[in-house]
Amino acid sequence: MGTACDDPIGIFDSGLGGLSVVQAIRRRLPAEQLLYVADCAYAPYGGRPTAFIRARALALAGFLQTQRAKALVVACNTATAAAAEALRRQLELPIIAMEPAVKLAAAATRCNVVGVLATEGTLASARFAGLLARFAGAVRVVTRPAPDLVLLVERGEIDGIEVMRRVQAHVSHLLRQGSDTIVLGCTHYPHLRPLIERAAGPEVAIIDTGPAVARELRRRLEEKGLARSSAGGGTIRIWTSAAVDSARAVSQRLIGSGHDALVIDALPNLPMLQSDAWMQATGR
Repeated sequence: MGTACDDPIGIFDSGLGGLSVVQAIRRRLPAEQLLYVADCAYAPYGGRPTAFIRARALALAGFLQTQRAKALVVACNTATAAAAEALRRQLELPIIAMEPAVKLAAAATRCNVVGVLATEGTLASARFAGLLARFAGAVRVVTRPAPDLVLLVERGEIDGIEVMRRVQAHVSHLLRQGSDTIVLGCTHYPHLRPLIERAAGPEVAIIDTGPAVARELRRRLEEKGLARSSAGGGTIRIWTSAAVDSARAVSQRLIGSGHDALVIDALPNLPMLQSDAWMQATGR
């Protein structure tokens, strides 16, 4: 009979971009079983009302609980800003959430100017404002919403002339403001990292929070005695709220086709929290 250590880790994002976090977790915790929900039908979350994102996050977390998830990773900066507090109030399992690495960037910058690429929802959130207040200090933080990059990654478009043109436009804006450090404030953007690095040049530091999330997840699992000690390779199972065939093709594009254990299924319809705030935000 299996133990709690053998239970899987639940991960969710607004779409397939959070597979960048899945890859970071796989490198840090290769024996763990990973369950990933890609809420592609509602991607990107960035422009959606906070009440809707919170309700959706609670629904996805509830689904992952039914799959015996022993820990939950919110692989989405926007969902973290909108729903992390609500998730921690309602769930007892370890929750590891993401936010733009302002603290790391403030320590890394040489010229005291940091650029942040993120979605509108993340940049407009009280949580992001709190990050700036706590960690930016004398560092000037310039921001750039890049929802078009999220959509490109959701389609599996991570290279080519047009994609490079879009990346160059966003990165150039941050460089013109004097940024020598760029934070990837959305889990979709690491899939474009080679292009971002090319556009930024070798003198600009690029900071991705995925590896830090994986380290924190490992620490929390070990602290609670939940880390899986099996030497065998863990599996990755994906559910999507959009078309399965499309999600399979894009997933293989984003993480490679060498994942024999990759299973992709349709996410069942999930009950949403029908609060007055949610109904008002969605016009229902």
